[in-house]
Amino acid sequence: MPQPVPLPPPGFDELSTDEKLSYVQSLWDRIAADQDEVPVPDWHREVFRRRLHERDAYPEDTLGWEEMRDQLRRELENREPEG
Repeated sequence: MPQPVPLPPPGFDELSTDEKLSYVQSLWDRIAADQDEVPVPDWHREVFRRRLHERDAYPEDTLGWEEMRDQLRRELENREPEG
């Protein structure tokens, strides 16, 4: 059985927010590198099934990737800067 890791790891609290996010992202990248080992909870599968069903039942309400990307870009461009 693996040794428990102290939470947070030593030095983590001293990192900037950007550094903390980068650290967490690098951890996730290492975990996700072997996708077959990442468990998918049943509720994720259920949400996915429901969304596919809704897409098939109401295709007129579904945006394609390009449309969604463009919509998100417009929303981000019009967003007020934080802080």
